[in-house]
Amino acid sequence: MGKIIAIANQKGGVGKTTTSINLAASLGVLEKKVLLIDADPQANATSGIGINVETVEIGTYQLLEHSNIAKDAVVKTETPNLDIIPAHIDLVAIEIELVDKDQREYMLKNALQNIREDYDYILIDCAPSLGLLTLNALTAADSVIIPIQCEYFALEGLGKLLNTIKSVQKIHNSELDIEGLLLTMYDARLRLSNQVVEEVQKHFNDMVFQTIIQRNVRLSEAPSYGESIINYDAGSKGATNYLSLAKEIINKNS
Repeated sequence: MGKIIAIANQKGGVGKTTTSINLAASLGVLEKKVLLIDADPQANATSGIGINVETVEIGTYQLLEHSNIAKDAVVKTETPNLDIIPAHIDLVAIEIELVDKDQREYMLKNALQNIREDYDYILIDCAPSLGLLTLNALTAADSVIIPIQCEYFALEGLGKLLNTIKSVQKIHNSELDIEGLLLTMYDARLRLSNQVVEEVQKHFNDMVFQTIIQRNVRLSEAPSYGESIINYDAGSKGATNYLSLAKEIINKNS
């Protein structure tokens, strides 16, 4: 049965979507069957993997609404072993539409039940908020990866996210685990980057992934070509980092 991992942080611009796309592609290249779910109305994971958002007819919105089953929403990508359930801007409306529904936090969890068997890993790219979409992702997930940018405000808001995870564990999903804290956008030349790394490792010890994602121009360019870093430039530092992260996750879960 596939392990469901949410990639979440309510702060924007910390590398959630970059991590979702490139970790999914790296796991695929390492011969794991992977499903990426775009649960962000901005649909950046969808366009970043090469799918025209305008053409999406069945996606995360229909899944949460239960108007279609998960298998109907799955789209194959050009990356080996990687499928995606895409998003469209219509996902913006789902928070309002679900508000009156019973069991509204369990919509995604229930929708994924009959597809879990088909994959080794299911990754959910969460929206930069702690709203109903992210709550659905955390309720459906077995674990969560928290990307943390190596910047001054990195730790601000982390407490809030950890409290949300605690309350999800208490009320909706007692099995939810923290897969790890992932340091992103690291620049070895900056003293600040090194300070953030030291601070996070000191406070969170084993919860922090050994792999650190370094700042890399190729990593920033890849989404504009609708490709993961593995397809765009497999020899780049970004590709090496994400393959290393994928191996770390596989070893941890084996």
